Amino acid sequence: MLSIIVTHHKTPILLKICLDSIKESFGAARDNIDYEVIVVDSEAELSVQKLIKEKFPAAKVVSFSKNVGYAKLVNSGIGLSREEGKYLLFINADIIISKNAVEQMVDFIKNHPQVGIVGPQLLGFNNLPQKSCFRFPTIASIAARRIFLGKTNWGKKKLDYFLMNDADFSSPRTVDWLQGSAMLVRKEYAKKVGEWDERFFLYFEDTDWCRRFWQNGYQVVYLPTTKVFHYYGRASKKWGGVLDAFLNQYTWIHLISALKYFFKWRKIGVTVDNEVFSLNQ
Repeated sequence: MLSIIVTHHKTPILLKICLDSIKESFGAARDNIDYEVIVVDSEAELSVQKLIKEKFPAAKVVSFSKNVGYAKLVNSGIGLSREEGKYLLFINADIIISKNAVEQMVDFIKNHPQVGIVGPQLLGFNNLPQKSCFRFPTIASIAARRIFLGKTNWGKKKLDYFLMNDADFSSPRTVDWLQGSAMLVRKEYAKKVGEWDERFFLYFEDTDWCRRFWQNGYQVVYLPTTKVFHYYGRASKKWGGVLDAFLNQYTWIHLISALKYFFKWRKIGVTVDNEVFSLNQ
């Protein structure tokens, strides 16, 4: 049993495309995978509720009148998922599921009991790969991303390390953390790790959760052979450099979440296995 949790915030056109892709993806796989759809809607609108009923009348819906933050949306979806379910698939409403993508992720995690989270490669609508797996952030890597230091040789080295630009992604491999836009999770392990930390309103909640999986001995794996499409708008980077640091609301939210993250983990080390999987595994 698979629970697909779709998180949505004021992008009804993308939500429609996302729900259509779920229908199409599971059209041929319905006999192989028993699944349910849960839509968690932030700052909900009546028109969106009508859209969900039209596209997925059997879907469960959680609606919030206010923007409650991403972690709260995810936790609400988990709370509604069927108790007997084995896997949780988290996707944002701006994700388009490609054919066989979910089956491939489920097959991989089934065959690797040490894996708690697996994430696909994200492709933009231009068919180019997007960065979605990373090493754990440091204060230096945040500084390099947010201000002019990223243009210096020092900053470029910090960013290259954070972005795993030295890694070979031709095969599935363990990574420190995965972007929360699309990830498949073993529900049994998620229960042991615990809910997403709602102190992170936006940003770093996925980093924190992946870190907690590693802390509990469960691997986080990037699966580049499985691909989904992602409409990506980086809200925290609008003007660039110092202007963003002072004027962009989402940059401030990102920095506040970073401070919470570094404070939370300031005295807690985590061991990450460096493992590359054979394509035949």
